[in-house]
Amino acid sequence: MKNTERFSNRVDNYVKYRPHYPEAIIPYLKQHAGLKPGGVVADIGVGTGISSLLFLENGNTVLGVEPNEAMRLAAENQLGNNTGFKVVNGSAEHTTLPDNCADLIIAGQAFHWFNRAEARAEFRRIGRENAMVALIWNERLTDTPFEAAFEQLLKDYAVDYIEVDHRNIGPEQLAEFFSEEGFVLQLFKNAQFFDYAGLKGRLLSSSYAPEPGHKNYAPMLEKLESIFGKYNEQRIVKFHYTTRLYLGRV
Repeated sequence: MKNTERFSNRVDNYVKYRPHYPEAIIPYLKQHAGLKPGGVVADIGVGTGISSLLFLENGNTVLGVEPNEAMRLAAENQLGNNTGFKVVNGSAEHTTLPDNCADLIIAGQAFHWFNRAEARAEFRRIGRENAMVALIWNERLTDTPFEAAFEQLLKDYAVDYIEVDHRNIGPEQLAEFFSEEGFVLQLFKNAQFFDYAGLKGRLLSSSYAPEPGHKNYAPMLEKLESIFGKYNEQRIVKFHYTTRLYLGRV
């Protein structure tokens, strides 16, 4: 399946159950990236619009770029009433945005899908002078017994989890992408709480989770229910995240 099509059948779960981003990102970018209310943010791989929310609340104009039609329509549905938000059909490599249009370029939970060399050239084209790029991921932790069991479930039942994991992007790939000035990494804490229905939705929002009809689907959900039954506290489980923000210029 093409990367741009992987989430087409998962939009509802993505909207409901994917983690948002910590509010602390905004003051950090104000201090270190010159983010100002009214500035233009290009959100590449905007998906359903989760990554745009903080910037719209900060008073920014957000130009979302999304190649997946179902996700793009979800972003329009979620954020279209905000006059500062516009989403276009484009990709990281061919955004369709004008030259020198963005004060800041961001990619939330998306950079690992990009052709890095082509995206780098495109970001240089659309960024204004001294525009910075922020690559952001919510990285799910595996420190608690519940989190470790969920991670093992993915390894056992998911279709191509290891191959498409964003953690395949490391310092070497990032150094090739950013300019010779390098980049900085800032960490933030984040979390989600789920009942069983939410936990199931969170699992099925992932592109690598088997869908109904796949041989792994039923046993995966059986195992998920077992994990929830073992580790829930008052019918709730908790995911801890480290939100990783890489900031630099291209």
